[in-house]
Amino acid sequence: MQILHVIIGLDIGGAEMMLSRLIDGNRHPGEQHAVVSLTTVGAVGSQLQAQGVPVTALGLRGLAGVPTCLLKLRRLIAERRPDVVQTWMYHADFIGGLAARLAGRCHVVWGVRTTHVGMEGSRATSLLRRVCALLSRHVPDTIVCAAEASRRAHVDVGYDARRMHVIPNGFDTQALEAAAARRADQRAALGLPPDALVIGTAGRFNPVKDFGNFIRAAGIVAREVPSARFVLAGRHLDAHNEHLVGWIAAESLADRFSLLGERRDLPACLAALDVYCLTSRSEGFPNVLGEAMGVGLPCVSTDVGDAALLLGDTGLLVPKEDSPALAAAVLDLLRRPPAARRALGLAAQERLQRHFSIDAARARFVELYRAVAK
Repeated sequence: MQILHVIIGLDIGGAEMMLSRLIDGNRHPGEQHAVVSLTTVGAVGSQLQAQGVPVTALGLRGLAGVPTCLLKLRRLIAERRPDVVQTWMYHADFIGGLAARLAGRCHVVWGVRTTHVGMEGSRATSLLRRVCALLSRHVPDTIVCAAEASRRAHVDVGYDARRMHVIPNGFDTQALEAAAARRADQRAALGLPPDALVIGTAGRFNPVKDFGNFIRAAGIVAREVPSARFVLAGRHLDAHNEHLVGWIAAESLADRFSLLGERRDLPACLAALDVYCLTSRSEGFPNVLGEAMGVGLPCVSTDVGDAALLLGDTGLLVPKEDSPALAAAVLDLLRRPPAARRALGLAAQERLQRHFSIDAARARFVELYRAVAK
């Protein structure tokens, strides 16, 4: 069975990393995967190419380039004749779905990942979402949501409920365990004091991720715990980000923050922490929270998307946009004995292995592809 994946881009992100884990270097008998990025190859695309996965970049730049991109993709699909075209996120759902239908002779699976649709994206993205809702009755054979919260939110804005299925993200638990073993080396590489209690979060710099919430909570924690240090990792979370640096300065925490920027070794960076925080205003199925669980960290998360489903009883949930509550939960964990924190992190790791492995997710995708292809 041949599956062609279409995605808006292949920079590091939750959808992109899930796609990479799902394909896993084309090592699964009976499956052949190829990827089309509507824009550029990106870091994840380069990794896939190094594994021998065919990756094509169509170079889309802005709205004016959509018709040309659509025709290029239609021609590529007609030439390759995949059994299934799997698209990832709104832009790819729209362009990839139409291109596949124009090419004919293949089945279409859309991918939906966001949850609180009123809080994410520009006016153009909101318009595109409404268009996709109308097309959802005609273009895709089925629609895969990364979270139950995503399914509910999109049904509420008009998506065809009959076509929607939920397949939670899956994680390479063995790789995450291997990253956890590098904890001491990673702390030394990041210049973290051996006795520091390190709290961190990760993601792209975006209002939805609410890093201001994390920094305000860090100010509260820092006043209570002199040994506390804080780490931010992700795209544009670096010293060149004037907004971020300004927020940290307002809390007088410049000497207690490490701004790592985008990292390809994020699980290893997470392993250097003592507590992980997810501070988002909105999520679907939060990949980075799962990665933190996979390296054995006790976690605090805002109660958004499917964070509660992912954590179960192995972490603490707080309301979104509530920095005092976030700080109180972090302080709760920091004041526990190290052995108690470790036990909670190991419970999170075990939960991820049992319920959210990439093998389980891949099996569900393959079952779906086969059913659609019939």
